[in-house]
Amino acid sequence: MIVVVMGVSGSGKSTVGELLADRLGYPFLDADEFHPPQNVAKMAAGTPLSDDDRRPWLELLNAKLRAQDNAVLACSALKESYRKTLSKDLADCRIVHLRGSIGLIRSRLAERKHRYMPASLLDSQFTTLEAPANALEVNIAQPPGRCVEEILAALG
Repeated sequence: MIVVVMGVSGSGKSTVGELLADRLGYPFLDADEFHPPQNVAKMAAGTPLSDDDRRPWLELLNAKLRAQDNAVLACSALKESYRKTLSKDLADCRIVHLRGSIGLIRSRLAERKHRYMPASLLDSQFTTLEAPANALEVNIAQPPGRCVEEILAALG
């Protein structure tokens, strides 16, 4: 089973994803680690990525996932088309959407320093976000460990 933990920047994808992978005994992949240098530079400059910027990155992530029997991927996956690319040719791919208010996420971003993703891009992420139709929705107002328990219960 492949589990994609998605959401906007600051929603806790990496934290929840790592905890979930540990509990499941699955490899953990952080999509941020696979961005090409030009994407990183663009985001670091405060410029949102375009679909053309994301396409090769999403295809690479899909290839990485297809090479795994089981894995947890932390990835923004903000649009349905991105999620389709990520899950292409995967037999069992589950989407977990970490959601929270923009106020809560903005306060989280104020407390952390990401190596290239500035808090100024949060509004563009919320604008881009297409809520998934067939995903497990998890409210991030609760602690990460509780989020993981909720996900595990839903995954069975």
